[in-house]
Amino acid sequence: MNARAALRLAAIAAAAFAAAVAAIGLWPGPDRPKTEEAVALVGGAFALVDQDGRRRTDAEFRGKHMLVFFGFTQCPDFCPTALYTITQALEKLGPKAERLAPIFVSVDPERDTPAQLKNYAQNFDKRIVMLTGSAAEIAAVARAYRVYYAKRPLEKPGEYTMDHSAYIYLLDGDGKYLTHFRHAVPAEELAKALERRL
Repeated sequence: MNARAALRLAAIAAAAFAAAVAAIGLWPGPDRPKTEEAVALVGGAFALVDQDGRRRTDAEFRGKHMLVFFGFTQCPDFCPTALYTITQALEKLGPKAERLAPIFVSVDPERDTPAQLKNYAQNFDKRIVMLTGSAAEIAAVARAYRVYYAKRPLEKPGEYTMDHSAYIYLLDGDGKYLTHFRHAVPAEELAKALERRL
């Protein structure tokens, strides 16, 4: 290899290295401080119906941190796991749990009526607010929280399940997004993370 070729390769390598360093610098890391521009656009206004048939809005939860999970009552795994974890975390927090508003939003309004939600709620902490609404209302709140959901037909005619993303969202007392947790986060880990925020 002559000197000119060697210099050309060295220049290419240096440029590639510089690009890699720049990319790493721009990549969002878990410990990177959030700027105003970097805060996720998650959350928003809603007006839904709870398990008692009462109209509930996001405004009434101001002053409390909202812990929000989207799912459906016939979900076989993600939903009961997340709601049981939230139940355990609330117990671990003790009196501090009163600063939280735990909320479950159904992505299956066709089947999840207030009566269905009330029956389902008996399996978990009584402080969890169960919400449903019209198809349009659910679509709007899911869009605000960047939640994916879709009806998936089963083999038996007329039967279906719901595919959906499964994150637990934490918002502050002003309704602004703080962070999120996977549905299977250990209750102890969730409780400690919440305690740091309250």
